[in-house]
Amino acid sequence: MQRTVTAPADLGTDVIGVPPGTDVELDLRLEAVMEGVLVTGTIRGRAVGECVRCLGEVVDDVDVSLTELYVYPERAAVALQDGDDEEDVRELEGDLVDIEPALRDAVVPALPFRPLCRPDCPGLCPECGARLADEPDHGHETLDPRWSALGGLLSNDETKES
Repeated sequence: MQRTVTAPADLGTDVIGVPPGTDVELDLRLEAVMEGVLVTGTIRGRAVGECVRCLGEVVDDVDVSLTELYVYPERAAVALQDGDDEEDVRELEGDLVDIEPALRDAVVPALPFRPLCRPDCPGLCPECGARLADEPDHGHETLDPRWSALGGLLSNDETKES
């Protein structure tokens, strides 16, 4: 089945994520298996965030695969007794599957941990905060504080010559 759904809230991290309310395309296959329903397929969307170096906008296409087993309620009880974590066991709710937690579990780890607007982003100037990509020749003349006394002598000599 193919569906276009709206992205739920918190589908990402603090730095990058799929904005709530935007379209997410699901291309899923649901198969009846002995334990329940096996859901496989792909999830496609667009993540928006900030570059960690220059704070510019980052837009990244998300295309991840999903494989999740939704078990029948009686199988879920057995799995929990066998020591499986409750959050690892996805249970059918009647004839329905809640795809949102599986969607989040598939998309969030696939997002870049440190998103960049481009691989060679130079970032911001540590002195004044200017974007170095906009000003490639940007620089500041800084004098080593250990030489500041000599810099004062140079300016005195220039004053005497004038």
